[in-house]
Amino acid sequence: MTPRKEPRRRYNPSTLSDEELVIAAKGELLHTTTAYEELMRRYQRTLFNVCARYLGNERDADDVCQEVMLKVLHGLKQFEGKAKFKTWLYSITYNECITQYRKEKRKRRLLDALSLDEQEESVEPESPAAESQGLNKMLSHVNPIDREILVLRFIAELEFQEIANIMHMGLSATKMRYKRALEKLRDQIDSPFI
Repeated sequence: MTPRKEPRRRYNPSTLSDEELVIAAKGELLHTTTAYEELMRRYQRTLFNVCARYLGNERDADDVCQEVMLKVLHGLKQFEGKAKFKTWLYSITYNECITQYRKEKRKRRLLDALSLDEQEESVEPESPAAESQGLNKMLSHVNPIDREILVLRFIAELEFQEIANIMHMGLSATKMRYKRALEKLRDQIDSPFI
């Protein structure tokens, strides 16, 4: 006589916390992805917005988001929960954005070296709303590290300690860079030549 299998308990993933979903996903993967899908659903829009603000275009942001989701899927079993899931997710996102940014920078240098018109080689990003374009334009005047701090603070809504952990910086250095970046943005807003 074979032992009876216990029926799987049904649960509503939208009622669980991130931590509960992580535990459920670890138990389900790779047979079922219900909990993983709920985690990604919760953060998908913000994840995309973070990538789009950092990279400056939606095409690259979409590619990076897909890469991040795959890394989370394959890395979730090793996630130990020492940090919040949200912090871990944005740490992966930050690293993927940096990688993509460097790839694009190398591509631009190569196109310049070959004297090719970059406009012919690249696809124009979809036109975002005017407000989003204005923010992207202002953020382009801030160096990449400070821009990422602002994006993680305002778009991802992370605490300063979480941002410091993601960026491997001290808490006071993170706050100082944040303050200076805000001052630079204010100067851009006050300037008539943005």
